[in-house]
Amino acid sequence: MTSHTADTARPRRFRQVRALIASDLYRYAGAIGTRPFLRHFLFTPGFKYSTVMRMCGYLKQRKALKWTLYPPFKFLLLHYRYKYGIAIPEYTRIGPGFFINRFGNIMVNGDAVIGANCNITHGAMLGQMNRGPKAGSPILGDDVFLAAGCKVIGRIHLGDRAAVGANAVVTKDVPEDGVVGGIPAKLLSTNGSEGYINRRVNPDISKGFRPA
Repeated sequence: MTSHTADTARPRRFRQVRALIASDLYRYAGAIGTRPFLRHFLFTPGFKYSTVMRMCGYLKQRKALKWTLYPPFKFLLLHYRYKYGIAIPEYTRIGPGFFINRFGNIMVNGDAVIGANCNITHGAMLGQMNRGPKAGSPILGDDVFLAAGCKVIGRIHLGDRAAVGANAVVTKDVPEDGVVGGIPAKLLSTNGSEGYINRRVNPDISKGFRPA
């Protein structure tokens, strides 16, 4: 788990959650501001979900807001879960620049860790394994790409810039720049996620949102 993900994925200050939402928006629009925010919040299911998800995670940690604003935001998050088929709990640790490509049947266990500038595509799953040496949930580095229908199961480490092919089932660690595919997934190349991760943001948002 990268340190910036641990520090920023559960923001306790509004400026932090605002920077996270801005970093997500930049991945979609290549810009930040009121107009791109409204356009993507209204018409892009992935960004809409991640925005409400991040707000839920922030509100739940604030004592004054946990019993006031958090419940309606949580209700809205559940509504979007069933409407768009995206199930990512608000307490999941997710770094800046999260991009949900399409929607439908996206399942992420809440104990998973997702680094900065990661892409997740429809049908992808980060699942928990309950027993054995790989018991636990996946840990993703930065700039990781998950293609449609792939499954990453157990305490699997995906290195920075790793890429998982469509419908692959990953049950072993993937090195940095590794490209895996198949059932079970095998290493196919070391070309990484280059070309699939666009409009990257700086993983360190301690000073606010910044493009990479």
